[in-house]
Amino acid sequence: MATPKLAYQLPSLSSAAVENTASLFRIIALSLISATAIASRLFAVITYESVIHEFDPWFNYRATKLLASKGFYEFWNWFDPTAWYPLGRVVGGTIYPGLMATSGVIYNILRAVNLPVDIRNICVLLAPGFSALTAWATYMFTCEMKDKSAGLLAASFIAIAPGYISRSVAGSYDNEAIAIFLLMFTFYLWIKAMKEGSAFFGTLAGLFYFYMVAAWGGYAFITNMIPLHVFVLILMGRFNYRMYVGYCSWYAIGTLASMQVPFVGFQPVKTSEHMAALGIFGLLQLVAFAELVRSHVASRQFQVLLRTAVGLLAVIGVGIGVLMTAKGWIAPWTGRFYSLWDTEYAKKYIPIIASVSEHQPTAWPSFFMDLHVLMFLFPVGVFLLFKEMRDEHVFVVIYAVVGSYFAGVMVRLMLTLTPVVCVAAAIALSTLLDTYIDPVEPVEEGDAATGSSSNTASDAAGNAGKKAGKKAVDAPTSSTTSQSTGTATAKKSGIFGLDTRILTVANVVLLLSFFVHHCTWVTSNAYSSPSVILSSKNRDGSLHIIDDFREAYYWLRQNTAPDSVICSWWDYGYQIAGMADRPTLVDNNTWNNTHIATVGKIMGSPEEKAYPILRKHDVEYVLVIFGGLLAYSGDDINKFLWMIRIAQGIWPDEIQEKNYFTARGEYKLDHDATPAMRESVMYKASYYRFAEMFQGHAVTDRARGQTLPSVGPTLDYLDEAFTSENWIVRIYQVKKDDILGRDHKSANAFMDGKKRKRLRPTSHRKPLPKKSNE
Repeated sequence: MATPKLAYQLPSLSSAAVENTASLFRIIALSLISATAIASRLFAVITYESVIHEFDPWFNYRATKLLASKGFYEFWNWFDPTAWYPLGRVVGGTIYPGLMATSGVIYNILRAVNLPVDIRNICVLLAPGFSALTAWATYMFTCEMKDKSAGLLAASFIAIAPGYISRSVAGSYDNEAIAIFLLMFTFYLWIKAMKEGSAFFGTLAGLFYFYMVAAWGGYAFITNMIPLHVFVLILMGRFNYRMYVGYCSWYAIGTLASMQVPFVGFQPVKTSEHMAALGIFGLLQLVAFAELVRSHVASRQFQVLLRTAVGLLAVIGVGIGVLMTAKGWIAPWTGRFYSLWDTEYAKKYIPIIASVSEHQPTAWPSFFMDLHVLMFLFPVGVFLLFKEMRDEHVFVVIYAVVGSYFAGVMVRLMLTLTPVVCVAAAIALSTLLDTYIDPVEPVEEGDAATGSSSNTASDAAGNAGKKAGKKAVDAPTSSTTSQSTGTATAKKSGIFGLDTRILTVANVVLLLSFFVHHCTWVTSNAYSSPSVILSSKNRDGSLHIIDDFREAYYWLRQNTAPDSVICSWWDYGYQIAGMADRPTLVDNNTWNNTHIATVGKIMGSPEEKAYPILRKHDVEYVLVIFGGLLAYSGDDINKFLWMIRIAQGIWPDEIQEKNYFTARGEYKLDHDATPAMRESVMYKASYYRFAEMFQGHAVTDRARGQTLPSVGPTLDYLDEAFTSENWIVRIYQVKKDDILGRDHKSANAFMDGKKRKRLRPTSHRKPLPKKSNE
């Protein structure tokens, strides 16, 4: 038996020593990956402070504070009278409570062991903590697909990938903070249940699915991915009873548990989004029954029986589905579902959905920014899985296709694509490294002719990817053991020479270093800036903090009555309630389109038309965000057209989008602005006194690059109450009714001495002579 050539020598170690050492290194590596996942998400805390980010997290934080201070039952029965004034909101029945409950449990556990940590710090650090768990879940999931070396790579990728970090930095206290961990761990448990036919793992998958349902509305992704996987396997002729046991245990436990969430209720059996899971559950019963009949009936009779049964059941099933949908027993597809398949649907019919920036289609540069080199390795990994195509590989291939489509339709869904990209990229890179690190060289043609045929029967000792489920540590283990015993076998194909190996591995290391650098830069500069705190760089490179939002909210809290109603666009509702603790007309829940359209109508109408609406809703202050001075592009002027479109959907005769465009179809704010634009509350509240800042120079809106008239708008029904330091937040007080019953425009004209007076006739009398002092 010929001894194979080795590109480099390995130390002589027993297989047990190699396995123990590899296990130790894996534990250390996973610990370092977890620490890296947490540390890479702390830039915001280090740069600014421990603060809640964005908009939705402020409501979650407010709800969690209530839960921590008053207990779960008070939280569950909480009615918030300050939201959607004057309607209020039943909070317990309109939220996914998993995030708050998780923080509450951690808070009480820490208090039980005498660690009195403030609930705000728990909320701020929850997402980084769960990112470490996500890395572990991704590791276990990838191990089921290939081996442990691929699992380590996948864990390291997901730990620092910007596509996941964007929703899990410190302070991003949103449902996605824990949802991606639950997503990956539920998928891992499903794969285990399907491979082993284990009701135990199926039950665990159902319980974690329940946790996912309680935590995030995106649970529908799991609800449809697992049934789709089973359906494809059935079409491929791969039905088996392991799949049957795993799916039935997952569906039964998961569905019954998910129905205990009040916000979900009976949706799993009454809405179209859940019908796929129910249908596959029924289909599995039929397939299992057919397999039972097959074992007792002759083949020809079974074929006739099968065709008849399938046709009859298909007709009955479709008929029942159509009838139940027509009767209203099964809810039709929602507008959010249609917007995933038709990107123009939301813009036409549900502008409130289309107005959200994260619901826009994803631009190509976003893929590179969020995935970097992973987007090139991703299709290679999918191809390698497709070549082998075990049952679990089918799941990843389906996940890759579905996730890629949805990530292209909506920016927000890049979050669900990132895990499968990390898994597939890790499989591709692991296969490459396994091939080039293997020290065994292939046998040349001359040597192969003189060697025995037995040498080629047992080759591929260290070539990963040729044998399903082969562990990464097996290659050095096999080679080392064979070398020490003198029984190593040669290979037909492989890599010649040490220089080729070194060059390839060095390139991989260089590529990964670029990936790490990119992830660090994107995380620290793009995804670690809280929306409530802005910043810029001074000439010396130091950080200049722009804290207008908190400054304004603090002013509201200290200078207004506790029951003062604030009118603002819905984006800022949660922040006003969380920081200023004041009632708002609308907030980020967006459940009442008419109420939101009312605010849009107020902002788009002239003062005299908006004033009665403001008074009718007891509004005392109007808050607008203006970025014309600091070139802040996220202000209300740039959102104004969405306000108009939403209002037009309810009042098409009073508010029309075309009135705010020039005759040439331009969105102008300068001298060419339309009368509807110049007279709107939004325009006046934004540019009131703005010209004074330029002291006779050209008045320029720096956010839009337009030169405005030198004489700015005036206000008759609103009084300026507060303008933040950098003019980003402007607050106006709504005037009370005039005590003489006059409209405010006439009253202001009178106070300014501009009231028109009736001209008196010219007097023809001579002036009286002046009396002398004598």
